[in-house]
Amino acid sequence: MLIAGLMFPALFVLILLGLPIAFSLVIVAVGAGLGAFGPVAFNQLYGSFYSASTNFILSAIPMFILMGALLERSGIAERLFRVMNLWLSRLPGGLALATIAMGAIFAAAAGVVGAVEVMIGMMAIPAMQRARYGNPLIAGTICAGGSLGTMIPPSVIAVMYASLAQMSVGKLLAGMMLPGLLMVGLFLAYIFIHGLLYPARPEPGEEAEASVGLGEKLWLTATVMLPVVLLIVAVLGSILAGVASPTEAAAVGAAGALALCILNGRFSVEMLRSSLAITVRISAMILLIVAAGTMFMGAFAANGGARLIRDVIDGAGLGTTGMIVFFLAVVFILGFVLDWTANVLICVPLFTPFIRSAGVDPVWFATLVIIVIQTGYLTPPMASSIFYLKSIAPPGMTYGQMCRGVLPFIVLQVVTLALVASFPALSTWLPERIVGF
Repeated sequence: MLIAGLMFPALFVLILLGLPIAFSLVIVAVGAGLGAFGPVAFNQLYGSFYSASTNFILSAIPMFILMGALLERSGIAERLFRVMNLWLSRLPGGLALATIAMGAIFAAAAGVVGAVEVMIGMMAIPAMQRARYGNPLIAGTICAGGSLGTMIPPSVIAVMYASLAQMSVGKLLAGMMLPGLLMVGLFLAYIFIHGLLYPARPEPGEEAEASVGLGEKLWLTATVMLPVVLLIVAVLGSILAGVASPTEAAAVGAAGALALCILNGRFSVEMLRSSLAITVRISAMILLIVAAGTMFMGAFAANGGARLIRDVIDGAGLGTTGMIVFFLAVVFILGFVLDWTANVLICVPLFTPFIRSAGVDPVWFATLVIIVIQTGYLTPPMASSIFYLKSIAPPGMTYGQMCRGVLPFIVLQVVTLALVASFPALSTWLPERIVGF
């Protein structure tokens, strides 16, 4: 068990030295594998790598990424943001409300957190600054809206989690729906109340969008928003109803996104090439980490890692509730060092056997883990969301303003976590009633 206990410190050292996560995982796995298997270690590690590389469920990830990339590069995102602004601009905090709504819709369409945040930020920051919103509110709204790609199905994180935990992707997506909507509702309520207390005073001419007639609003909604919503319903509905596997549904989503590009007159060979390029790049990064992480966890288990965790839990006298809190705390702390891919990959295979043996509902626990991952995504000082925003933010928006802006949304995510933890039916009721499993 000594080697298992040294694996995580060695991994963190390599990551902090600047080595890519996938290579860090492989190096530690090879070293620990040699300690457990000797000369045949490479045969054992290759088996882990091969099983991860041939996992059918994971093939849904490139299709979901391609779906989001096509929608992002086709101009649909800009038009959708305008539609949201037309309907919500008269409300207190209208632009911020439109940004959160846009984040929720594109989270369901793309499922990739960083891409959604950057896309929304590039559209929303200039509009919100012209409307004289404060920089903290702008930063917090964009980070929170972009982070919804974690919780709103279909989520790449959920697909990966379900694959690693050997559970139904459809059940997990269904279990995330009500908590995801609850989180969006809390975000919108906070922004609305903030807008009532601190109304924005837009520059002259910024109210022009609100003067658009009802007929034009309905036409734009029908031609811009409705097709995207129908695409999302088709993808998610086919998974939940059991009509299609996640991979098949993701392929339908990518084909539908391509059709929308063509119908909107935005299709070009260059647009398709750039969409495929970003899909290959992101998919390769995620799937390489998955394969490397599978090797890492195989070596960890072979060196007595499961027994080490059990000894820690028994030695601390943790019951079932204490064990769940401990696991969630580990996920949150790892979020400061690792990205969500490596976090899920390390924690899920490690914790799942203990959760099952304790009789804990796997969908409920998975929902809690994903909420914690999203909270870590927003939490300074190592918040990935702030780093994404910093890459596109104007010079006048400081890191301190970004940190202050995300704090209320972190609190709302913790409230969501507490509600789901206190009322498990929020994540277990819907999966039990959807036909198709």
